[in-house]
Amino acid sequence: MNATAVQQHEVLVLGAGYAGLSAAIQLAARTRKRGNLRVTLVSPYDTFTERLRLHMTATGQETTEMNVPELLDGTGAAFVRGWVTAVDTEAKTVRIDDDRILRYDTLVYGLGSVADTAAVPGADDHAYTLNSPEDATLLADRLARPGGGTVVVGGAGLTGIEAAAEIAERHPKLQVVLLGRQEPGASLHPKAKTHLDAALVRLGVQVRGGVEVVKVLPDSVELADGSSIPAAAVLWTSGTRVSPLARAAGLTVDERGRVVTDSALRSVSHPDVYAVGDAAAIPQGYGVMHGTCQGGMPTGVHAALAILRVLAGKEPKPFRFGYYHTPVSLGRGDAVVQFTRPDDSPRRIVLTGKRAARYKETVSAAPWATFARMKKMPASGALWPHGGRYTRIRSAK
Repeated sequence: MNATAVQQHEVLVLGAGYAGLSAAIQLAARTRKRGNLRVTLVSPYDTFTERLRLHMTATGQETTEMNVPELLDGTGAAFVRGWVTAVDTEAKTVRIDDDRILRYDTLVYGLGSVADTAAVPGADDHAYTLNSPEDATLLADRLARPGGGTVVVGGAGLTGIEAAAEIAERHPKLQVVLLGRQEPGASLHPKAKTHLDAALVRLGVQVRGGVEVVKVLPDSVELADGSSIPAAAVLWTSGTRVSPLARAAGLTVDERGRVVTDSALRSVSHPDVYAVGDAAAIPQGYGVMHGTCQGGMPTGVHAALAILRVLAGKEPKPFRFGYYHTPVSLGRGDAVVQFTRPDDSPRRIVLTGKRAARYKETVSAAPWATFARMKKMPASGALWPHGGRYTRIRSAK
């Protein structure tokens, strides 16, 4: 590649979530003085969505906004606001809002995931979600209306637990019902689950595990056993789905539509495309990673480092990541933090109560400081637990 071509190398990053923003800041900050790389970040929003706090937004609490262009300021990265409507891997172009075309030499695909409201009839039409600040605000407006009633939270995973606890604490006149195929906190250590269960009882959350919602109606939900639960509002947190754009672009995807990557986070079918965060099916020694903030940011940083190594004529290093905790808020003054092995299985070490709440708040606020620090010291973002033997894949070099 000649010097002119190097100067024109275009890296397009799709999605300004935890992973995409990390990739853009790392790439731009590490190359801003070289002038041989141009980074463009595309997102439909110019504010960073703190997904870790959307359950707070849904109950009318104000959270601090981070402006994406301001976060990129000083790195040299460009920001384009718009919706990605198509990816053409043959022409190496991305269509924005159906009327703009951006070209790339290297693509970082980080469009993330949303609640899977298509899985159950009626959920898409009648249920609220925490997919975006706008969606969370719609729920907040609904919950703020006078009168009581029942709020059904469909899905007893971590998002459902946090949302149910927050709603019950902020709106004590509402009856909150948490539904799930499994009991809330089923994967936690018994000590952590005991605290979680007690907190939900204290908050008045009615828990029904071992049930399946088969239909969402305007004023109720129907269960697989034929019964129904009246609902003034339904919040859907059960399962996630990713954008269909990757499949439509011809990228190799898994059964959930996530881009299948090699050990360096490159698409196995299109090596000039890197996938990060929830959009990627990333192999580790313990299996395929599941999307979390703690893993999303490292994938973005590693994709940036891999791109720079490839452009320098080097082989990219394999990505390895080990989980280390599962923090769950239970309202504003309570939480449980489950420390984990790298494969996400629970350890015996658990934090509960106010100490856990402070820990959870520190974790939720961490991206602010991390992004700012990466702009000045990019190498600081490349520190995360690699997981030792849990993440090692024998075929990886």
